[in-house]
Amino acid sequence: HGNPEIPNYTASISPNGLRCAAEVADGVFPMMTNPENFDEVYLPYLEEGFAKAGGGKSLSDFAVVAGATVIVSDDLEKARMPVKMLLALYIGGMGARGKNFYNDYAKRLGYEEEAVKIQDLYLAGDKGAATAAVPDRLVDETALTGPKEKIVERLQAWKSSKVSEMLIGCQQPEALQLLAETVL
Repeated sequence: HGNPEIPNYTASISPNGLRCAAEVADGVFPMMTNPENFDEVYLPYLEEGFAKAGGGKSLSDFAVVAGATVIVSDDLEKARMPVKMLLALYIGGMGARGKNFYNDYAKRLGYEEEAVKIQDLYLAGDKGAATAAVPDRLVDETALTGPKEKIVERLQAWKSSKVSEMLIGCQQPEALQLLAETVL
């Protein structure tokens, strides 16, 4: 029976997980979030969960805390590579064929063919080819990588989205500095 004042968040990406989060939790941590397709990918399921919860619960009193990796570099390919490796692992190797929530999620994000290819390569043991098969566009939609100007421009999509907070993954002091200067 913990402290009821402490918010309860879940990590969810599937339709059922999003419905459940909206019904019983105070917020959700989705991954591989594209702030520009929030209304299609997340909102319908969240609204179903809010309706089931009753009491007028809505997005206005529910936190959406999207994770994003930030890597500052003038070498865009170098900056994208760690994100591609992570996405290849999740889309290709997290679960069995036909039972990988992240693969299903990538398909819902509009990457049907790519998700199948990444998983085929990854499960065949070719992690390098699976990583190479991750589209640049998916990285650019869900992470903040590349030159400072590109990151600052992409942050505008996050600022104008229904995402209430961001959980930033980075190891560069200059990335944190850039975000602090841009957001504040």
